[in-house]
Amino acid sequence: MDTSVMDLPAPVAARLRRPGWRDPRLLAGVAMVAASVLLGSWAVRTAQATVPVYMTRAALVPGDRVAADELAVVDVRLGTVNLDHYLRADRPVATDGVVVRAVGRGELVPASAVGSAADLDLRPVSVTLTRAPSSDVVPGALVDLWFTPPAPKEGAEPADPRELAGSLTIAEVSTPSSAFGASGGRAVQVLVPSSLLPVVLTALAAEGTVDVVPVLGTGG
Repeated sequence: MDTSVMDLPAPVAARLRRPGWRDPRLLAGVAMVAASVLLGSWAVRTAQATVPVYMTRAALVPGDRVAADELAVVDVRLGTVNLDHYLRADRPVATDGVVVRAVGRGELVPASAVGSAADLDLRPVSVTLTRAPSSDVVPGALVDLWFTPPAPKEGAEPADPRELAGSLTIAEVSTPSSAFGASGGRAVQVLVPSSLLPVVLTALAAEGTVDVVPVLGTGG
């Protein structure tokens, strides 16, 4: 019998050791779990957090003063929206602030829609309508201003209507005080850039008809 084989030591099975608290792998795992729990908790709190933001009660048009007591306050969830883009009710509102672009009724007020009167180069011009306007002709809506020359004399060629200005904001619409004005007679105030005032005022003083044509999707 070969005694060399019998002299070899018997193999010993390796035992798995339970990791202790000082094991780096265990510490790293605990840190990752804790970080994920904290991140999830922060995400839930952020999603549920709200910020008070101003909302319009009625349409605002360029030149309107921004008064906190004339605006509604709504709580808006933070979510993924940057609410610094809107006029926040938890911050003071400038007393000399005016609207520099139209904001519809029931909309959150964008911070970029509020500025100073010096930023405006618009003038209100009253246009008396001879026909009843469209239901889309409301404050805050956009309209194109058109001029139709008077009917030509017999034998003369009729002149085509021409556009005086486009995408003007309506500041105000007056309502006839009697049934005699139901088919027309309404006065519409439109905000006209200073550079277009000569053209618009000349057309209003001339014989002919000035009409406001609403831009679809911007009014009532």
